[in-house]
Amino acid sequence: MFEQTSRYYAIETTTLSYIDPSGVSQTVAYKRRRFIPSVEGQTTLLEHIVVQGDRLDNLTARYLGDPTLFWQVCDANVVLSPEELSEIGRRITIAQPPF
Repeated sequence: MFEQTSRYYAIETTTLSYIDPSGVSQTVAYKRRRFIPSVEGQTTLLEHIVVQGDRLDNLTARYLGDPTLFWQVCDANVVLSPEELSEIGRRITIAQPPF
């Protein structure tokens, strides 16, 4: 369902069964909720000070070699949204995840 580089790849898939309004039994597959993992055990590769024009996908391409790994930087900085890391002057951690 998700590629190996996705933040949802290792999250368990489960199902929910229900009866729809017409009386037909339906089953929906979904991923369980994902929580930001603890930063304990992560290895900091470097810290980056955000400057005008920085974009998280470009930073992850530069430092981690893949722009789709922006979520790993979010996890390393314990934020849900990439926009939280765009404030000019903010120091963000680029880390190797503990897994």
